[in-house]
Amino acid sequence: MTRTAPDMTITEMVVPSSVDAPDAEEFLAMVDLGNQVCVLDAGTDDLYETPAEALPRWLDRTDDTYRGYIARSDDGDIIGAAFLRTSNEEGSTTAEADIAVLPPHVSSGVAAALLEHVQEEARRLGRRTLQVWTLHPVAPAARMLTPATGHGHVAATELSDVLTADGFVMEQVERTSTLALDGDLSLAERMLAEASAIAGDDYRVASWTLPTPEHLREGYANVISRMATDVPSGDLVFEEEKWDAERVVRHDRVIADAGQMLSVAAVEHVPTGRIVAFNELVIGPDRSAVTHQYGTLVVKEHRGKRLGTIVKCANVLRWRDLAPDSPRICTFNAEENRPMLDINEAIGFVPASYAAGWQKKLS
Repeated sequence: MTRTAPDMTITEMVVPSSVDAPDAEEFLAMVDLGNQVCVLDAGTDDLYETPAEALPRWLDRTDDTYRGYIARSDDGDIIGAAFLRTSNEEGSTTAEADIAVLPPHVSSGVAAALLEHVQEEARRLGRRTLQVWTLHPVAPAARMLTPATGHGHVAATELSDVLTADGFVMEQVERTSTLALDGDLSLAERMLAEASAIAGDDYRVASWTLPTPEHLREGYANVISRMATDVPSGDLVFEEEKWDAERVVRHDRVIADAGQMLSVAAVEHVPTGRIVAFNELVIGPDRSAVTHQYGTLVVKEHRGKRLGTIVKCANVLRWRDLAPDSPRICTFNAEENRPMLDINEAIGFVPASYAAGWQKKLS
């Protein structure tokens, strides 16, 4: 679908077969715009991603589908981009979008036009709820916004104003925290020992680097699927996704195709043999770049045993040997998730930026 608005045209982006393909120009521009927006809005380049890292998840449409949209000026210049992610789960009714527009085009109507476009596309695909995440600096501003959860606050931005004007509700704030990896990690060692003693012999650590060993795939899949139900999300609609061993294999392949390395530290419940907690750390092809935490979860029925501390500390200590040149770990946690923030702060994580989750019910 093509939308023509005053001074701009919005078209669907072709997903290239590779970053070197002749039709990769728009994809490369979209990733570059996203990286620039991250630096401007969050005040840090910790969230930088290369096109080669991003492309594999666009190419594998088995579980999710990404669609991109490019805004061009009348002169043909790319002035904005957006994407829409939808789950391929039967009955899924939500979609997630991202808007990447640089000043001065945010306030000139480009961001609003792209936002309207992705809403129309979401409706066309039968989605009833649309979510958008925005980034915000750690420093406070004259005008601060508080989410519906009442936990945390973020500095208002031009994009947050566009979302508010369009009827989106800021449902949740997440804190981005970082941990320096070039210092003394003896505190993590002590915390791991203390937490393991409290958890007792009913729990043991299992760690691996992707690909996931065959005998752990089903357990890993099950605990990943719990992310939609066991993680604080306020009133954001998070649909439960079906994970099995085959999906874990696909997940591992996308990570490998991106040139990334991912480490998992998990806790097994010895009496049942089930994985009941896990933590993921990932880094791109540049092993001296920032490390990112993906999922971290302790399933509800096994909380209160210090398992979150165990998986976090075990993976941090393991990571020191896997990626010794990475300067820090970057992680996101909901501001209302005080138990996980307590663990982060005890280990040494400090706030670096914030993210806000916005949601709109589509009529």
